[in-house]
Amino acid sequence: MDIKNKKVLVTGGAGFIGSHLTEELLEKGCDVKVFVHYNSFNRWGWIDYFPGDKKKNIEVFTGDIRDPNGVREAMKGCDVVFHLAALIGIPYSYHSPDTYVDTNVKGTLNILQAARQLDVSRIIHTSTSEIYGTAQFVPITEEHPVNPQSPYAATKASADFLALTFFRSFKTPVVVVRPFNTYGPRQSSRAIVPTIITQLINGTGKVILGAVTPTRDLNYVKDTAKGFIRAAECDLALGEVINLGSNNEISVGDLAQKIAALMGKEIIIESAEERMRPEKSEVERLWAENRKAKELLGWQPSFDLESGLKETIEWFSLPENMEFFKSRLYTI
Repeated sequence: MDIKNKKVLVTGGAGFIGSHLTEELLEKGCDVKVFVHYNSFNRWGWIDYFPGDKKKNIEVFTGDIRDPNGVREAMKGCDVVFHLAALIGIPYSYHSPDTYVDTNVKGTLNILQAARQLDVSRIIHTSTSEIYGTAQFVPITEEHPVNPQSPYAATKASADFLALTFFRSFKTPVVVVRPFNTYGPRQSSRAIVPTIITQLINGTGKVILGAVTPTRDLNYVKDTAKGFIRAAECDLALGEVINLGSNNEISVGDLAQKIAALMGKEIIIESAEERMRPEKSEVERLWAENRKAKELLGWQPSFDLESGLKETIEWFSLPENMEFFKSRLYTI
């Protein structure tokens, strides 16, 4: 399936990965509609900061992913739906799990139901590596047991299974894309890479983190966005779960030291209790096997960790970008 000139909807398009995916889709020549969360200020997240020549080519729909009527209205006339809208902060899911069920599970159900009614050609559903829990073997293949360790991960696993059962029950054309730890420009400071970078930019030699021994498989956001598009274009991907990862791992502590070295800084790392996950909820190891993405989609990362971090550091180092972040506060 060639998505050039297709009408595509990106839910969560105002967010971190969604805004980068929106840019990639514009470059592919798609007719792009972005679903953004309604607010009384009529703000469109990162879309507001796109250059005028990009922004004028985007149709914006404001609504709420939890509202089935609004979701159905947004999807009318769309050939492909990239479903990224979700609540993603793990610490906040300990605080307000009900909202995660409403948004991540019910929101996904709304997308799937509308897709059946509207005869949409392709649904790309966004999963997360967090649903695997701590690796029981590495690298983690798509056949790894699903063992969510946080309310967030549990709701994402539920949404995945809903999507796959709609494919099996109703032939809804679904692909489940499972990104590992995506990072890059525009990412919230609740995530590990911006947490480290923004603290270092503020001039302190002390970086306050949670646990430093867990490992993560880091993937630059431009690569992740391209993986989503490849999944939409691949007819053989229907009904499949596909990891998007680098096939490498790095500990949080080593990541902090690597970023500090790239920024020419010496650091002291401190672990704060408020940033720690509950012991049995911490995912200790994530390392993706990406062979399926290579063989099925022809996708593999084009950025190594160092080159992706350099671009990310460069973006965060601009004063006008740092104004978006409250780096001295812990964001859950």
